[in-house]
Amino acid sequence: MTNLNNEPRKRFLALDTSTAVLGVAVTGNGELLHEINASGERNHSVHLLPIIEQALQASATAADMIGGIAVGVGPGSYTGTRIAVTAAKTLAWAWNVPVTGVSSLHALAWGGYHAAALQQEAGQADVTSANGTTGPDWIIPLIDARRGQAYTALFAADGDNPPQRLAPDAIRLMADWVQELGERLKDAAAEGMLPGTLWFTGDTALHGSAESLAPLAGAGIVQALPYELEGRWTGFLAEAGIYEESADIHVLIPNYTQLTEAEANLRRSSEGSLNKG
Repeated sequence: MTNLNNEPRKRFLALDTSTAVLGVAVTGNGELLHEINASGERNHSVHLLPIIEQALQASATAADMIGGIAVGVGPGSYTGTRIAVTAAKTLAWAWNVPVTGVSSLHALAWGGYHAAALQQEAGQADVTSANGTTGPDWIIPLIDARRGQAYTALFAADGDNPPQRLAPDAIRLMADWVQELGERLKDAAAEGMLPGTLWFTGDTALHGSAESLAPLAGAGIVQALPYELEGRWTGFLAEAGIYEESADIHVLIPNYTQLTEAEANLRRSSEGSLNKG
C-alpha cells in the first residue's frame, strides 16, 4: 500500500537587506509566491518585520508552512546585512527551521541576468554574441563599496539555472578588477571558451561606465545593466541547494569581506598600544 503524502510542500522565506533595497520573498518549489522589494536603506530595521508579515499574509503562508529561511549574507552594507541576518536567525530559532546563508552577489548576478533576458525578449537589449565564442556569458555583479571599490564576483551563465561561480566574492578596486577580467578573457580565448557577452549588473551607474570598462574593449561584447536586487533570487538559490542549510543558527554570520571602519580603527589602536609597550 502506498502512503501518499498530501501535505503541501514547505516554503522558503527569503530576506536580503545588504543593499539599498529591502527584499522579502516567499518561494516554494522554485516558484515565487509573493515578493516585496522596498527602497530606503536607512529604514531597513524599521520596515523589515512589517514587510515580512505582509509577505506571509499575501501568500497565505502560516509559520508552520515555512520549511526554511534564506538570507543574503552580503557582501554589501555592513549595517544592512546584519539586519537581515539577525532577523533570519531569530525567526529560524522561533520557528525551529533551518537557515541558509546565500551570497547577495550570487543573487544579484542571477537576477540581473534574468532582467537582461527579459530586455532581450522585449528588444531593449543588444545581446548579439561576439564571433567565434563558444563559452557561456559572464556575469559580473557590482555593489558599490566606495573609494573606487566594488563588492563583486564573477559567474558564468547557465541558462535558466543558477549562474556558476568563477571567482569568489570580494571587495576589489574596479580598475584592478577590470584588468584582471581582461587577463581572464585571454585565458578563456586560449581555451576556446570565450564568453559571448560580459554582463556587468547592479551598481553600473558608478562602476559600469564606458570609460571604466574601456580596457575590455575589443575583448568581446560588454553590457552594463543597472539592476536592483530582488528577494526572490535569494530564495531560489536556497531552494537549488547550492548553499548549505544549517539548523545551528550560530554558524550563520555576515560576509563582510573586510573589516568595518570601527574594527579597523580598533585594531590600529590596539597595535599602537602594543608597540608603545
